[in-house]
Amino acid sequence: MKKRVLGVLLSATMIAGMLSACGAPKADAPATTDATATEAGAEGAAPDAAQTVVADDGKVLNVYCWNDEFQRRVKDHYPGYTEVDATTGTIGDVTVKWFITPSDNNAYQNNLDETLLKQADAAADDKIDIFLVEADYALKYVDEDVTLPVSDLGIADADLANQYKYTQDVMTSQDGKLKGLSWQGCPGVLIYNREAAKEVLGSDDPAEVQKAVADWDTFSKTAEQMKAKGYSMTATTNDAYRVFSNNVSGKWVQDGKVVIDDNIMKWVEMSKAMVDAGQVRSTADLWGDDWKKGFFPDGKVFCYFGPAWLINFCMAADEAGSIANAGGWGATEGPQGFFWGGTWICAANGTDNAGLIADIMKQLTTNKDIMLDIVAKDSDFVNNKPAMEEAAAKDEYAFDVFGGQNPLAMFCKGAENCDLSNQSPYDQGCNEEFQKAMKNYFDGNATLDDALAMFKKAIVEKYPELKAE
Repeated sequence: MKKRVLGVLLSATMIAGMLSACGAPKADAPATTDATATEAGAEGAAPDAAQTVVADDGKVLNVYCWNDEFQRRVKDHYPGYTEVDATTGTIGDVTVKWFITPSDNNAYQNNLDETLLKQADAAADDKIDIFLVEADYALKYVDEDVTLPVSDLGIADADLANQYKYTQDVMTSQDGKLKGLSWQGCPGVLIYNREAAKEVLGSDDPAEVQKAVADWDTFSKTAEQMKAKGYSMTATTNDAYRVFSNNVSGKWVQDGKVVIDDNIMKWVEMSKAMVDAGQVRSTADLWGDDWKKGFFPDGKVFCYFGPAWLINFCMAADEAGSIANAGGWGATEGPQGFFWGGTWICAANGTDNAGLIADIMKQLTTNKDIMLDIVAKDSDFVNNKPAMEEAAAKDEYAFDVFGGQNPLAMFCKGAENCDLSNQSPYDQGCNEEFQKAMKNYFDGNATLDDALAMFKKAIVEKYPELKAE
């Protein structure tokens, strides 16, 4: 993959910064410690052969993310973290500052990119130390110089032996360097309303429910049954989207051209049929109020698709009266295996907190005891195969939102089968714009051809370097 403008600019500014530091450092420049370095080139070598210095004497750890999920994991599980206020904490004598910018309209990435462009010239206490990325756009940063290989932080392959392979594949650059780590795995399941299952299907047992959603044809027939009893099969047309988009035959972008996979068009066909038949609650976006209504009994929604983070982070488990709060959801495999999202911790090139970042990464992504604590307290699925296999066999790790069902064996199976070979740097934009365009078709405000044209126009405006014919 060719490096884009962001990477070129960042490489240039960081090389300039490194050369300045290696030449005549400012009198007030902080002392640095070589945590690791690339092999130094011969005298007179080109600038890109300059020694990379990773410092470890910072007094401020700046963390950039799009919500408070990682902040909560650090606050609740990292030894020695003390909360000062909503955006500040301490670890020993290091002040931790949280910079949270929501992802809406690409705001998080835009803010991150603008700040990274200034990284080389920023004061030590203002530099980004950690930033978070999602699978949909991870490659945008993995193959660039903005991220440090975890080996440069002193993290060895042996430290990571128990992690699920796909979580490392996501963050491995074309030259084989691992650029980020995650504490979680994100295989998905079908999350179903137990009351609806008992009323319509006669049983809320996961094995029995699976028979009613075993493939998409069966899923559609069950949707007819649900409608007859006053239930919507899903909250929105977008609920099933990730299952289809994760089972495509090729990347969104191939040789600079946007390619709409046949499997995504199957989602369009099924969704339109469900909308026309009144089997889906709405065509609203995910995360909105219409989507959330299904979290409560009066919303009359049968199922959602999602990984563990959706269950514990998004489904109103802490709200009295919600289905999750009453333990009223169940889990089964659904029509197809899939994964959705995930959060990876990246060390920014230019950080002066290499040792602390390495310890945060190790504690949250390799420490089995801490990771099992995350499972127990947060109902998350963690990135540690032995831990998950152990937890899957114990009732104590059952999910309260599932009424005491332990779904971890399903997640373990899904994590082993996750395949990110069709991932591209453009996934977030393509997925968002496609769903947005298709809403016009589902609502009857555009023909299918018109909606496809809307998507193609939007995507080349967002990514001018692409072709969408």
